Amino acid sequence: MLIPHAAATGGLETIGTPTLWAVTIGAVVALLALDFVITRKPHAVSMKEAVGWSVFYVALPLSFGAWIWSRYGQGTGVEYLTGYLVEKSLSVDNLFVFMLLLTAFAVPKELQQRVLLYGIIGALVLRGIFIALGAAALNSFDAAFLVFGAILLITGIKLLKDALSDDEHEMDVDQIRSVRFVRRFMPVTTDYEGPRMLGRIDGKRALTPFALVTIAVLATDIVFAVDSVPAVYGITGDPYLVFATNAFALLGLRALYFVLEAALSKLVHLSFGLAAILFFIGAKLVLHWGHLTWPAVPEIPTVASLFVILGILTITTVTSLMASKRAEERTTREDAEESSLSR
Repeated sequence: MLIPHAAATGGLETIGTPTLWAVTIGAVVALLALDFVITRKPHAVSMKEAVGWSVFYVALPLSFGAWIWSRYGQGTGVEYLTGYLVEKSLSVDNLFVFMLLLTAFAVPKELQQRVLLYGIIGALVLRGIFIALGAAALNSFDAAFLVFGAILLITGIKLLKDALSDDEHEMDVDQIRSVRFVRRFMPVTTDYEGPRMLGRIDGKRALTPFALVTIAVLATDIVFAVDSVPAVYGITGDPYLVFATNAFALLGLRALYFVLEAALSKLVHLSFGLAAILFFIGAKLVLHWGHLTWPAVPEIPTVASLFVILGILTITTVTSLMASKRAEERTTREDAEESSLSR
């Protein structure tokens, strides 16, 4: 699981030299600054704009992965690509929750991409913290692999229970914990005032709905960081690769949201697929801990992990589209029958 030819830092092996870290973080900051420039003037995102940026943010990490493969070998390249695939898959779940939040808060179209950008920045900061804490834990005691595995298994069970429930995927703003907490200390204005965070009520300073939805998005980032960082540590033990895969998966979310906005509702089996991936990686981490404790315990190779995850995502996508198509056909048929009976 660790990279044998990489430079070691502490007890963890990593390809992340100071120069590589500096260049990567600098590139991430530059891309975020570019996103701020793009979203400086609020506007509704066209499909052409969203697709163009989505293609860029897919081509960039894949090109970087090709460089990793050529520079550090097949093993490291496969770890990077598998980790990126896992993080990109989990980021789609992020998008689904973001969609529910933006809908619940009735965020105007022209402000949605700025909310998403703040959410992405918050996710990057939180995951950077979790990655550092995870590296320190793994460097200190092998049982951290067991803890990470347990986190993923528990999260997988929760996702599976949510997928099996018949509850509608709706959000009541007044029931969101972060919103209720903030409202205890600050009043909130009624209307959006562009991307402004603060407004006034009776001459007193107050938060705007834009600030409130941003806080709600940042609160969900904490939950996703708890899931995603252990997941990618189940693929690679290199903190640099963990950070790079997280950063690349998150950077393209703003544009990807507008490309997938209509399609997200059709991915009806997404939670089943993500639960299966988390179960698999959780089991992989537990086996890795077992192997460190008892060498006779087998491990799951990273290449096998890549194919398993690809298989799960393919099956989930195909079955989701088939189920959505059947549901649409059933709705159309029922509407036609009701229309004929009312005549």
